Amino acid sequence: MRTTVRLNDQLLAEVRQVAVRTRRTLTAVIEDALREMLARQQRQPRRSRIRLTTVGGRGVLRGVDLDDTASLLDLLDRPNAAD
Repeated sequence: MRTTVRLNDQLLAEVRQVAVRTRRTLTAVIEDALREMLARQQRQPRRSRIRLTTVGGRGVLRGVDLDDTASLLDLLDRPNAAD
């Protein structure tokens, strides 16, 4: 079957290089890549959705930087840290 597909120029250049290197047609390389992708999807089991339980709270304490692990550990080591 004949069809038209639009490919990124860089991707097409890479696919052409593979075709030349492996002495196959461009069509054969694209077909093999599509078959491989489809087979990979069929092998992977569907993952069930995970539901996380959240609880109410007052949010992050003023001055707390969640990206600063050392500061978070210091804060947790303080007495009454959970209050």
